[in-house]
Amino acid sequence: MDEKRFICDICEEEFLEESQLNEHFYCHTKQRLYSCNICRKEFSQKYITVHYRTHKKEKLYSRDVCLKEFSQKSHLNVHCLTQRKEKPFSCDVCHKEFSRKRYLKRHCQTHTKEKRFTCDVCHKEFCRKEHLYQHYRTHTNEKPFFCVVCHKEFSQKCHLNYHYRTHTNEKPYSCEVCHKGFSQKSNLNEHYLTHSKEKPFSCDICHKGFSRKNRLNVHYLKHEKEKSFSCEICHKGFKHKSSLNVHYRTHTNEKPYSCDLCNKEIWRTIALSLHYSTHTNEKPYSCEVCHKEFSEKGYLNVHYRTHTNEKPYSCDVCHKLFSEKGNLNKHHRIHTNEKPYSCDVCHKEFSRKSHLNIHYRTHTNEKPYSCHVCQKEFSHTSNLNQHYRIHTSEKPYSCDVCHKEFSRRNHLNEHYRTHTNEKPYFCDSCHKGFSQKGHLNDHYRTHTNVKPYSCDVCSKDFSRKDHLNEHYRIHTNQKPYSCDVCRKVFSRKDNLNRHYRIHTNEEPYSLDPAIFSVKVK
Repeated sequence: MDEKRFICDICEEEFLEESQLNEHFYCHTKQRLYSCNICRKEFSQKYITVHYRTHKKEKLYSRDVCLKEFSQKSHLNVHCLTQRKEKPFSCDVCHKEFSRKRYLKRHCQTHTKEKRFTCDVCHKEFCRKEHLYQHYRTHTNEKPFFCVVCHKEFSQKCHLNYHYRTHTNEKPYSCEVCHKGFSQKSNLNEHYLTHSKEKPFSCDICHKGFSRKNRLNVHYLKHEKEKSFSCEICHKGFKHKSSLNVHYRTHTNEKPYSCDLCNKEIWRTIALSLHYSTHTNEKPYSCEVCHKEFSEKGYLNVHYRTHTNEKPYSCDVCHKLFSEKGNLNKHHRIHTNEKPYSCDVCHKEFSRKSHLNIHYRTHTNEKPYSCHVCQKEFSHTSNLNQHYRIHTSEKPYSCDVCHKEFSRRNHLNEHYRTHTNEKPYFCDSCHKGFSQKGHLNDHYRTHTNVKPYSCDVCSKDFSRKDHLNEHYRIHTNQKPYSCDVCRKVFSRKDNLNRHYRIHTNEEPYSLDPAIFSVKVK
């Protein structure tokens, strides 16, 4: 090998020829003598010939094995090293190996902790110049890289490359153990810890171990009970910034993710993954107890609690326990009276989004659920399930006191009040108490004289719907109630009850003889 005779006085780099050394000096003086006639880009060394190939798309160098082409020979040499997995440059301190010399130089700065580049605004120091340039964008809020699909902007090109994979669903990194794919190498490295069970990060307070540093940081907030990030619109607090970013979409209605199959727009990546399973009907997770299958592991974990009766989440106010964190968050709104969801039509507010969606159907008259027995339609699936019990005669709820059975839980709760004599609903006008809210609403109409129900046949008005139904039977001559003894039929149940007394000889009402005593002269 030829001896290197020419040495740079500034950086002590060696060169074989004096002309190479002279050209090298320009990188220290930052003098650029050569410029491209096409794009006017300037160069400090005679790289202009190589640069022209980027415009002409010339690739003069290729590898015999994979036939991949390159515009520079140095790029071909580096590619060959990566394919052969050769790393000829090693660190003298930690002996880590690298395929390129400049990678080694960057690495050496981690040992020396030399930070030559300083930010003029906040004086933060960096060991690499490109890191300083990237940092400047945090002050200028510059985002020069944007996605051609959804036009989202990014301050760093690598972040844009990661973002593209959310559209292409590309996962170039795969685990050698379980073959699970990942879109980022850092996620793969974190995943490897799940196989090794290694938890290199531990909490200083409770010594709990974590496989990822960001999870440790989130854990610290549980000790501090601090919500460092707050929404500028509704001032809601969040423990980590990612949750705040996702929350903003509830205000902007932004849905950056879309399904490739049905074009449905989704606001979270995890929701997109769950949505894909509705097309494939894939349910890879099954319960060991009842063998029920689930599309997501999180759903399986929540389901296990129905067998163990575990409720790990408790309310800070009333200490009520919940099996799911989402249910706890919804419960908190009972105490705060928070109603973040409002109807666009009538502006009525709701504490839960599902309640808002159900409410919308009162405006659209949409009834997407139908009974397969009688084809009756319903706006909500719970109403359909309750309706099925009319056909099956199922009554899953029973009273602990008298063992009477009911098809609906709210009917059982109302029935309990007949034993406790509880009347939690009171009239504002006369203070009369009622055991059911529906009875209170009916009672209000005795004060207001409102009769919202009218007969389609004779236009007679009624204050209660059940009174209207009874009235209809006058026109239809329908008599659904029959006596078990003599088979006589009646249109109203109270008339049937009065008729029973003929057979039982029951006299429930007694008269005071003093009132009807006759004075004898």
